[in-house]
Amino acid sequence: MCWHKDYKTITTKIDDREAIIVIPDKPNGKWALKTEYITAFPDVQNELLSLGYYVAHIKNITRWHHPTDTDARAKLAEYMVKTYGVSKKCVIIGMSCGGMQGIYFASKYPELVSCMYLDAPVVNLLSCPAGLGKATSLFDEFYEHTKMSISELIGYRNHPLDHLDNLAKHNIPVMLVAGDSDTVVPFDENGKFIEDTYKANNCTIKTIIKKGADHHPHSLDDNSPIIDFILKYDK
Repeated sequence: MCWHKDYKTITTKIDDREAIIVIPDKPNGKWALKTEYITAFPDVQNELLSLGYYVAHIKNITRWHHPTDTDARAKLAEYMVKTYGVSKKCVIIGMSCGGMQGIYFASKYPELVSCMYLDAPVVNLLSCPAGLGKATSLFDEFYEHTKMSISELIGYRNHPLDHLDNLAKHNIPVMLVAGDSDTVVPFDENGKFIEDTYKANNCTIKTIIKKGADHHPHSLDDNSPIIDFILKYDK
């Protein structure tokens, strides 16, 4: 499936970063922010487009997160409100490293997020990319982009998991999807932190575990549970 079907796509610059906005045929005043991999596994965003959602993305410095990437999303949100008159709050679509990016954004700017669809999200950097547990190591790429050593990462206190209490504090609803055989971002080393934090704080979360599934493909054969969740909590 084409990542944007036949919808009009606008490419623009926001603070010298490329931003992509896909325009629905019949806008409903709402929008989704895909934090990374805008062209990958597009079924959910295409279904939202068919329902009248705008879908937007702004380029990251690195998929492993740079602090300015989070602030760039806030600039994108401001642009979307001013240019298209959409709701101040967006739906986060975060897959893998995009899930990590979504967590950082929602923690810093909870007032800009209505709910989150996180699919096999990176939550614990010691798991992915470091590979200190069950995950395949992606550390060489991470080091190339961040210059952070394993020793520094062990003492790091800005993992996505360090932001989960703040998400729970604001009770940002989370739709969590993951495979139980993920070799890249194992659920029990990553997404389970979100589930445990939310359940401990009586927050809104729905988890779907795909039996026998690895990291790819993202989403579900039938995405209606994801879409239903978004429509229920995108207020």
